[in-house]
Amino acid sequence: MHHAIHPVHVPKKRKTRRASQESSEQKKVKILFVASEGLPFSKTGGLADVVEALPRTLVAQGHEVAVVLPRYRGTKASAVVMPSLTIPMANRLRFPAVLNGTVISGVRYFFVDDPAYFDRDGFYGNSAGDFADNAERYSEFCRAAIEIVKHVWPADVIHCHDWQTALVPVLLRSSYGDDPTVNRIPVVFTIHNMGYHGLFPKDVLERAGIPLPLYNPASLEFYGSVNFLKGGLVYSDYLTTVSKRYAQEIQTPEFGYGLDGVVRSRADRMVGILNGVDYSAWSPDKDKLIPMKYSAKDMSGKQVCKQALLELFGIAPEHAARPVIGIVSRFADQKGFDLIAEQAFELMKEDVSLVVLGSGDRKYEELFQAMANTFSGRAGVKIAYDNEIAHKIEAGADMFLMPSRYEPCGLNQIYSLKYGTVPIVRATGGLDDTVEPFDLERGTGTGFKFAEYSGAAMMYAIRQALHHATDERIWRRIQLNGMAKDFSWKGPAAEYAKVYQAALTLRGGGRAGRNQMSVTTSN
Repeated sequence: MHHAIHPVHVPKKRKTRRASQESSEQKKVKILFVASEGLPFSKTGGLADVVEALPRTLVAQGHEVAVVLPRYRGTKASAVVMPSLTIPMANRLRFPAVLNGTVISGVRYFFVDDPAYFDRDGFYGNSAGDFADNAERYSEFCRAAIEIVKHVWPADVIHCHDWQTALVPVLLRSSYGDDPTVNRIPVVFTIHNMGYHGLFPKDVLERAGIPLPLYNPASLEFYGSVNFLKGGLVYSDYLTTVSKRYAQEIQTPEFGYGLDGVVRSRADRMVGILNGVDYSAWSPDKDKLIPMKYSAKDMSGKQVCKQALLELFGIAPEHAARPVIGIVSRFADQKGFDLIAEQAFELMKEDVSLVVLGSGDRKYEELFQAMANTFSGRAGVKIAYDNEIAHKIEAGADMFLMPSRYEPCGLNQIYSLKYGTVPIVRATGGLDDTVEPFDLERGTGTGFKFAEYSGAAMMYAIRQALHHATDERIWRRIQLNGMAKDFSWKGPAAEYAKVYQAALTLRGGGRAGRNQMSVTTSN
């Protein structure tokens, strides 16, 4: 608009504002999110954070959003919207109810309620492993979501997340293919982690009520099994994943888990959009969970946070001057803990203290306990997931280590930047997209990266960081570079809105032929 040349001076400002208002009104989209977990109701991983923050930001940008979740044990609902949906499963029908959640930050919540399926002591499994009927559970959930679009909340676009919701596009294009109320609604499908497929034996087609003709290599068949994720990749209109680098990586055999060929075949419909973070919760100037707030203008509170962190983890006061490396993570091979195990003694030879929070594989829990015992007073570990302690590590540590084998997006490195806690990361996925290597000549960059997946490469990056930490002026430069970065949800939400628009254009406007009805019912 700035480049328009006007021969006469017209009050441009008012005109452009109205024009931009009109264009944003034209593009207001009604989006239904379908996900297996979402805050503030349910969470096992980063998916839940996205399903809370992205809808909220989209609403703030003028769109209309509702979220459908399973009603797990402990989820409270306010009212019954539909006492019974009829869902065909194998040789019998099931009758889940649709319950009304609340409206939070303008986002409407619905729950699919089937106690026999979802009122259990875990979401996807328990200590004995995955639930044996997960295929049926999430098949019912997907069908219920489509029925909600038909009867309760007519959407322009459906946005699905991970394998648990992948049957939505599959069923829309097969079982519901002749249903004029939903068969033109586009589906955007987000892959949060390519490592989880939803892989089941062939007999699941019948058990979960999936049309038998879909069992072929172009659809759901995967080496003699049924692969839900593959269905989402094949049948969705647009695919997104949670960083630009990860969108490239999942097209390679190393990161594609056998589906890289499918992703490559859809590459023209694949978009990498980095997850945002919630700075109202994760910013040192606002954080209610840390001992003293601080900011780029006044960093003195960080020292107070460091003292408190050392006490919390039993690090001896004489080590207070040493740099502290923090780790907050699930303990798994994916997160690079095999590298840490291999280099544990080398790492502790350096002039550092180590604080670790997390849980997961027993071998890594035992490794960190052993390190805490061997280097007592210099290494501390808490085997737990504890949000409050996670905040205290982000605020109190000097450096944050994430040597992941792969990392679709990663949030902790982004939090670390905002807290002036310098990240040391492997150059993969979202870690590669969000951390810039420090360049001493130019004074640019926000952290330290290594590319080769090896203990030696990791130690080289850690030693680089420790070397620069000895110069207070240089270290402050790196901290301030990181604290100035903005990875809020605003940008990503606008990018998703563009994808919804592209998907609508592709399907000729989605709810076409039904718009008259939706005008009266949706308000």
